[in-house]
Amino acid sequence: MRTALTIVVVEEDRDRAIAIVDALKDEGENDVHVIGNMTGLARRIAAYSPDIVLIDIDHPTRDVIEELTLASGPLERPVAMFVSGAAGGLARAAVEAGVTAYVVDGLHPDRLKPVIDAAIARFQIMRQMRTELDETRRALEERKVIDRAKGLVMKARQVDEEEAYAILRRAAMDQGMRVAEVAQSLVTTAGLLR
Repeated sequence: MRTALTIVVVEEDRDRAIAIVDALKDEGENDVHVIGNMTGLARRIAAYSPDIVLIDIDHPTRDVIEELTLASGPLERPVAMFVSGAAGGLARAAVEAGVTAYVVDGLHPDRLKPVIDAAIARFQIMRQMRTELDETRRALEERKVIDRAKGLVMKARQVDEEEAYAILRRAAMDQGMRVAEVAQSLVTTAGLLR
């Protein structure tokens, strides 16, 4: 691991928790915290504000998955879940809850580094995709508002679409605003006058 991470390990077995902590300490100066039971998991994880959460659980349940949904808050940090065997349809539920790495066959200290690296990389990719999706949605909404505002200007001033956009752009420059903001103000005002 390149930089020191704050890592929360959720492990009920004390001896396994010690082995995991030792393996993480061998990888660098990580700040490792162990949570020994699932009670209030989301609150306890949030208290540490970790860079990544490692959960080692033999047989995850729907309740644990729900706690993970809260703990990943939503999708604030990478979560790697290690399970001892196939857990029915819970793999999909775990991924939907924000688990970025779902590893079957339990947690082995010698596999921690690659799993952590993969979980962090996947989390960063997913966060980037969510950001791009949000920006695309916002741009689409702004485009719709600008189009509605152009229609209002075209109707009120009896101009074509190009001239209507030029009017909106000039108004935005004069007021030190973005075209989308001027368009939103115009659409809102027109809505009040109906």
